[in-house]
Amino acid sequence: MITAGTNLGEYGAAVDRVLDELRENRVVERMWEGDHTVWGPEPEEIANRLGWLQSPESMQEALPELQRLADAVREEGIEHILLLGMGGSSLAPEVFGLALGSAEGHPDLAVLDSTDPQAVLAHAQRLDMSRTLFIVSTKSGGTVETFSFFKYFYNRVAEAIGREQAGSRFVAITDPGSGLADTAEKYSFRATFLNDPNIGGRYSALSNFGIVPATLIGVDAAKLLENARGAAEECRGPASEDNPGAWLGAMMGELAREHGRDKLTFFASPSLEAFGPWVEQLIAESTGKDGVGILPVAEEPKGSQDAYDDDRVFVRMSLRGEEDGGTDSLVRELRERGHPVVEIVLDSPYDLGGEMFRWEVATAISGERLGINPFDQPNVESAKIQARKMVAEYEEKGELPEPEPTVVESGLAVYSDGKAESVQEAIRGFIDGAKPGDYLSLQAYLPPKDETSETLQAMRAGLRDRLKVATTLGYGPRFLHSTGQLHKGDGGNGLFLQITADHPRDADIPDEAGDEAATLTFGVLVDAQALGDRQALLDAKRRVVRVHLDDVAGGLGRLGNILA
Repeated sequence: MITAGTNLGEYGAAVDRVLDELRENRVVERMWEGDHTVWGPEPEEIANRLGWLQSPESMQEALPELQRLADAVREEGIEHILLLGMGGSSLAPEVFGLALGSAEGHPDLAVLDSTDPQAVLAHAQRLDMSRTLFIVSTKSGGTVETFSFFKYFYNRVAEAIGREQAGSRFVAITDPGSGLADTAEKYSFRATFLNDPNIGGRYSALSNFGIVPATLIGVDAAKLLENARGAAEECRGPASEDNPGAWLGAMMGELAREHGRDKLTFFASPSLEAFGPWVEQLIAESTGKDGVGILPVAEEPKGSQDAYDDDRVFVRMSLRGEEDGGTDSLVRELRERGHPVVEIVLDSPYDLGGEMFRWEVATAISGERLGINPFDQPNVESAKIQARKMVAEYEEKGELPEPEPTVVESGLAVYSDGKAESVQEAIRGFIDGAKPGDYLSLQAYLPPKDETSETLQAMRAGLRDRLKVATTLGYGPRFLHSTGQLHKGDGGNGLFLQITADHPRDADIPDEAGDEAATLTFGVLVDAQALGDRQALLDAKRRVVRVHLDDVAGGLGRLGNILA
């Protein structure tokens, strides 16, 4: 729900006019009717991407089957679930796992969405393979990261319990007819859940991709879906303040398009923080294209009111009764200074079902206002193409095509498009090029660890305070399936600081599940993805600098000193 604390100030009248226009053109009604002309003249990747509107209703029918699987998994003593997936396949389960948690007696849930070898090895070392269920989740059925994870862990499970039983520890979630569906049959997976193919990955939270993992850890999926059904009913009516999805979408689209407030900044209660990365993908991948975009700013450390420029809209999502960590006073100050602020209060974490549906509607409506198709991702493939080229060269020559660094000093190597006498000159010269309206993206191709995140977050806050620009942080290759589309498709006001590092340990990726032969390692794969993304950014005329660390902890410390 939108509370009385919401205040758009001088922008309220403009949003009201947009709502009138949406109502006159029957935009909401046409969306529910499946009318692709809301967003474009051709039906491809529009008409066949609206299945999510029925998810809260249709998924109810699947719950008995899911519950039977959950009961059987518990009875067999499964203690852990590791979801192998990227982007839309992993972010919603992560929200449910962190915000709702595993019920007593149910397995815990972790998500693997990093190809960094230390991330893969960390899960392999902590998990008892005989008591772990793996969910292999990909809409396309051919995601390179997901299949690499599957092949690696299938071999580990086969070692632990034997190849004849290994398939029983795997569950697939995919679209009908995909390569994963064939793989699941070949390796005798325990279960395969075929999703509605008319649902795009980032709109799939309330479909099999989110509800299957949630049910397996004991989340009350019926309650979650019932909450979403209530939101769906509220979002069916004509565009007005009474339609929470239409209102939110009109606000997002109008303020970004006409008023320069294209940085949608989220503050969340501690128990709801995982919602930020989920909605970040939804908004960034849906709106960041054709030279426009709404930048979602999730998990940015809170600053003083003076740290924020007038290119932001603020959204505060809180759980009733939970400590706000000082957010209340900050939001009040921002509102008093004329910033548009939206306040959302949830009575229960299960209200996230309704919020997910509401934000999906809002994102679709904002796409209409921005004049783009919110269901395609035209620039996502560019980084994948470049990464495949890097891998092909590795397979041919035995090494990746590493460029020459601009400058090397004290364990840091900088790769930029200019000349510099020192690492500090190269990095500071790049960072200080930020202008009002820009944003700075930290792209960390590093092992995702708490201590690393804390260092990067401190670095991010310092840059925000000094430069007065919005900042984002993403681990690679995870963010490629989230904000990567916006990075190449928006108006080009991003600065990208890519951070890579040596791999003290590596792990082979089997060429085939069940076979030990390996052509690639995870270290080679993640390095190829970093190189490919950098090249894709350069090809898109984006501003990017890469900093390579000889060791993560020490290197980040030195980098932080330079940026301070």
